[in-house]
Amino acid sequence: MLFNTIDFLIFFPIVIFCYFLTPNKYRWILLLAASYYFYMSWKIEYIFLIIFSTLIDYYSGLKMAKLPNKKDRKPYLIISLVTNLGLLFAFKYFNFASESITSIFSNFGISFEPPLMKALLPVGISFYTFQTLSYSIDVYLGKQQAEKHLGYFALYVSFFPQLVAGPIERFSRLTPQLKEKHYFSYNNLVNGLRLILYGLFIKMVIADNISAIVDKIYLTPQDYSSIDILIGIFLYSFQIYSDFYGYSLIAIGSALIMGIKLMNNFKTPYLARNISEFWQRWHISLSTWFRDYLYYPLGGNRVKIYRWALNIFIVFVISGIWHGANTTFIIWGTLFGLFYLLEKLFNSIFKIKQIDSHFSFKHILLSLKTFILISLIWVFFRSQSFAEALNIFSYIFDTSRDIKSSLNINIITVIFLILFIISDIAMYNSRFDKSISKLNSIYRWALYSILIFAIIAFAGVDNFAFIYFQF
Repeated sequence: MLFNTIDFLIFFPIVIFCYFLTPNKYRWILLLAASYYFYMSWKIEYIFLIIFSTLIDYYSGLKMAKLPNKKDRKPYLIISLVTNLGLLFAFKYFNFASESITSIFSNFGISFEPPLMKALLPVGISFYTFQTLSYSIDVYLGKQQAEKHLGYFALYVSFFPQLVAGPIERFSRLTPQLKEKHYFSYNNLVNGLRLILYGLFIKMVIADNISAIVDKIYLTPQDYSSIDILIGIFLYSFQIYSDFYGYSLIAIGSALIMGIKLMNNFKTPYLARNISEFWQRWHISLSTWFRDYLYYPLGGNRVKIYRWALNIFIVFVISGIWHGANTTFIIWGTLFGLFYLLEKLFNSIFKIKQIDSHFSFKHILLSLKTFILISLIWVFFRSQSFAEALNIFSYIFDTSRDIKSSLNINIITVIFLILFIISDIAMYNSRFDKSISKLNSIYRWALYSILIFAIIAFAGVDNFAFIYFQF
């Protein structure tokens, strides 16, 4: 079930209505049933994967809680890790590994073809796998008490607003809110609806309209000029941002109406002045997950400089692998790690300090530099293969090609994209619901009307699935 469909428009109000009519001690049953139904609307069989993962981690957590030290708890942590990562590998990486092995053997003239998985990738498996793993690791480390109530633990794993594309919430933050008694709040309703409305707008009007343009350019780059391809590269940066940001806002808004506060997953990432700051503002729940459960255990920055550089590199490469089973994602993560380290080295050599003033001329130049660099790295993320990415770059720098643009971009799309960029700048370190609450009621309702009209009149013709659903 997609957020931007009639199905969800019917499903969500029913859940909210029943939620506030249901006594607090039974609400977990309602939300768990709604979450499972939400997920089963994609493919019924895959609900058993979530249930299996939930039972394994629930069991492992209870067992670890009864043991006094890490050595005794470790076998149950291993059970959790092997089970969850094993499922993730089987559905997401098995075919990639098999094809890679086949390619390696063929280079030596050996014919060897391992079997391939024919099952579809379960929606959101990377997200709920990481969410439940954070619980098991925290229980193992003694940072988290094991949850004894199976129903609440199952709800933590499958809470429908953030089930398939995050934010990746920690047990200690989400579960107490699921247990707390929430009363109907007009402020929560209004702010939640604001976030949902804005999320639908940037997904359906910005991302989906841009997607149609970007898809054409990547499908047949030979038909477009160098400037067209450059425009397509920059447009993809806004497509993936508005697509994922839109989902996150709808998820946060949906939960907020129930009184549950999910973490912010984006903070104007394209206003970042360097790669480091970008990852503090982009997909925050994932970057903090890797920080806490991979970077810190590897030693973080409390090690020698060469080991720290290796730690950074490992985190970025694995981040790339997390996104998908393709060489392009590995290259994408590798490039981010490389440029992160190069920026740190450059700043260290020339003793460049972080500027504090916002929107100064220096800030604008640094943000522009970072945006261009990130946009070029996104080419590997968007491309289906390494050869396709190289092909895109080759057309950009082909001097024999026409440099004039022949793209036919709807002027309405351009106007809304510019307005989106302006609003992002205006909401630096803020959020739509908080920013709009400061406006006069006349301006607020005028903006609501514009957003609703834009969704009805200018939403993309095709209903594109959210990009991060594939991860």
